[in-house]
Amino acid sequence: MDQNSGEAARLEDAALTRAAQAGEVAALGLLLERHRAGMRAVALSVLGPGPDVDDVVQDAAVTALRRVGDVRDPAAVGAWLRMIVRNAGRSLQRASVPSQPIDDLCLPSTDAGPELRLEHHAMRNWIWEAIEELSPTLRLPLVLRHFSTTVTSYERIADACGIPVGTVRSRLSQGRARLATALAATADAPHADTSQRVRASRAEARETLAAAESGRFGALMTERWSPEIALLRGNTPVGGWAVLARGMDGDLEAGVRQRLVHAVAGRSLAVWEMHLLSPADDPGHCPPSVAWLMTLDGAGRPHRLRLLHPRPVPALQSLTPM
Repeated sequence: MDQNSGEAARLEDAALTRAAQAGEVAALGLLLERHRAGMRAVALSVLGPGPDVDDVVQDAAVTALRRVGDVRDPAAVGAWLRMIVRNAGRSLQRASVPSQPIDDLCLPSTDAGPELRLEHHAMRNWIWEAIEELSPTLRLPLVLRHFSTTVTSYERIADACGIPVGTVRSRLSQGRARLATALAATADAPHADTSQRVRASRAEARETLAAAESGRFGALMTERWSPEIALLRGNTPVGGWAVLARGMDGDLEAGVRQRLVHAVAGRSLAVWEMHLLSPADDPGHCPPSVAWLMTLDGAGRPHRLRLLHPRPVPALQSLTPM
């Protein structure tokens, strides 16, 4: 590539990046197509040949969608995309280190003023609106993979959803593809304030834990959760209100406490990730963490709950590891 054509490519990248930052999903699609070969080459250099290469490139595409507003030099977007792939590949290699959620990735950021900050939040709202257009079977794996902090590996998502790892890969691939279509379809639709919803969900989680510690967990479920609340293991119901109340009370009596560390919330689902604190006289009583994966009903109330330890642990005495 000569100097003139290289400069022309940089100018075109800059124009497409600015359009993508303004919310034009088609512009981002063109950017990804322009740089897909380079992104795949980086994935191959980090991971070697194998199915993980395509997964990492697809993951990077969703990350780019979420964080394109953070590109400092629009003309150098190709290097930014390759960096995302490199980071994702290295994270995949470090199996013992949980993948970071998209919002926490250390990517170049702008010194964004109020207008850019508003634009960035608007884009996040647009993405969540599109996620809600996905079917529940595609939505949950995608949200866990890209928005949680501890349930991000294929194996953990498979445990959460009660499906094989190969099905997780397939659903993530379908989900990413359909997300692009849903983004285009919802670009002009009104979008709810995602950050407000997450703040409300965090407050709800803390109020739930406080109610439990004061002996009011059962009463809170009656007041705020669906009367048809069910505890699932994978896709199989294993109990309802009474089982959940009994499990929480039993763990509290044993001296176990929970502390919220991360929350994600959409209209149809919420994820609360907790640290588990064992009693001082029995530090190995419980595993280090648990994720509450909640499907919400039309009124926004928890309707289905899965409790997942992000690491394999020995079987515990209590039915609900809370």
